[in-house]
Amino acid sequence: MTRMLRWLLLCTSLLLSSMALAAEDFPGTRVLFESGQATVPAEADLKPVLDFLAAHPDAKVLLSGFVDATGSPEANQALARQRALAVAAALKAAGLDEERIVLQKPDDVTAGEGEQARRVEITLAVPEAAPAPVIDKGDTMWMMLSTLMVILMAVPGLALFYGGLVRAKNMLSVLMQVFVTFSLIVVLWAVYGYSLAFTEGNAFIGGFDRLFMKGLWDHVAGTFVPAATFSKGVYIPEIVFAAFQATFAGITCCLIVGAFAERARFAAVLLFMVLWFTFSYAPIAHMVWYWMGPDAYASADVVDAMNAKAGFIWQMGALDFAGGTVVHINAAVAGLVGAWLFGPRVGYGKELMAPHNLPLTMVGSGLLWVGWFGFNAGSALEANGVAALAFINTLLATAAAVLAWCLGEVLVKGRASMLGAASGAVAGLVAITPASGNVGLGGALLIGLLAGLVCLWGVTGLKKLLGADDSLDVFGVHGVGGILGALLTGVFNAPGLGGPGFVTDWVSVSIIAPEAYSIASQVWIQAKAVLITVVWSGVVSFLAFKVADLVFGLRVSTESEREGLDLHAHGEVAYQD
Repeated sequence: MTRMLRWLLLCTSLLLSSMALAAEDFPGTRVLFESGQATVPAEADLKPVLDFLAAHPDAKVLLSGFVDATGSPEANQALARQRALAVAAALKAAGLDEERIVLQKPDDVTAGEGEQARRVEITLAVPEAAPAPVIDKGDTMWMMLSTLMVILMAVPGLALFYGGLVRAKNMLSVLMQVFVTFSLIVVLWAVYGYSLAFTEGNAFIGGFDRLFMKGLWDHVAGTFVPAATFSKGVYIPEIVFAAFQATFAGITCCLIVGAFAERARFAAVLLFMVLWFTFSYAPIAHMVWYWMGPDAYASADVVDAMNAKAGFIWQMGALDFAGGTVVHINAAVAGLVGAWLFGPRVGYGKELMAPHNLPLTMVGSGLLWVGWFGFNAGSALEANGVAALAFINTLLATAAAVLAWCLGEVLVKGRASMLGAASGAVAGLVAITPASGNVGLGGALLIGLLAGLVCLWGVTGLKKLLGADDSLDVFGVHGVGGILGALLTGVFNAPGLGGPGFVTDWVSVSIIAPEAYSIASQVWIQAKAVLITVVWSGVVSFLAFKVADLVFGLRVSTESEREGLDLHAHGEVAYQD
């Protein structure tokens, strides 16, 4: 009779527990099991608990053993724990992960007298849901403005800068190559480029989660999916982040066309851009910039796992705020390889090939300078102090580079030139790109001064050493400036030299201590990032140009080149006689 009563009580308890498990008031619902010393609940008895845990992967089961008040306190505690362990063993035998089982030790394990007091109390604890990310409207507006400013850099900024530097008969061809290349890459970015660069895959390339920009709208929440910034709890719409990065991809490819201007077949340029964007830009962007975001670093237990999901160069610890490697070195190497493979222009070194319209070049460089504030400061992804630092550093470094280039021209040629001032501005902008949010104001000034002088050598002395007809000095400015800026970022990021340092612990968002910063170590990391970019882009560029040559042929004919690409390729002229 007593045994039947015990089973009746157990069945009643299970029935009540099943009803409770259907409720929506977790955590705190309790399921009671009468458990004698030799009694272990069967899997069927625990089914309501297991079903709930299966439906709530984050939930844990809390076990508290109770006894009647017949024994000593020590004996009661031991017996209560023994009963809780018996239930824990049954749960593990049923397949529940041990990490989800928590043994509790109540202050008082006695709960009356009799058989009903001998039980294990099960509490199903569901952690509170994390608050939904709140998208910041101010940051969102800043990022849309920054995106617009980068578009301004490419069309019309870069197009006019390059257009003024070529001969009049090739003006429209350069404008077309920039304009159409930018449009092509933006479309490819939406189709697959964003997914390859900024989704989880491996250390070198992303996956296909965002093909055709899918998944950017949360149908359940009825809003756009948020994207992490560099501050915990701060988000912008991922669709805005994707648009911002699309402009980076577009202008990077546009930079390349200056290296082989005035002789390239239009179709070959576009085919090359498709291949190079796919196999060089997207992987390097992933390697340098992809990570899981600050909120992914919730505890020390997940740090290694989160780091392992980041891009290869990010894992190395390389600093590239806005694209010294991803944009400038990457594009410059492609341009240099192209200049070698295309060969020199007809009459190069024998005929005068002076810029046909320096006022347009000056206007273009001015638009580049203005748009570059969105390029660099926008890379902070927030309208905060880091963006402000990148903003003023962009201003200072560019101005310093203009002065340094002009001074260099005076020392070498006896006078400064408008072309030199415009080129100096671009050199300063390039060099400060990786450093803009990573150095102090003094570092920015020195980077700008050095960039003006070193890039002047890059377009004169180094250009002769390389032996390539880099038509618009893409490597001399973007390659040399990008490498210089990347290396000096490792120097002037040091807190001891006025730099902000870098985050060493994303769980607590701790900045490296000044005494712990090693300039030599960081410069070595920066150098490795530069080397990886140079080799990767060089190999991909060579292969992509070879494919384009096989399909279309890289160059136009000698007759077409002498006639001018405006008429040959587009049937138009920039200027009427």
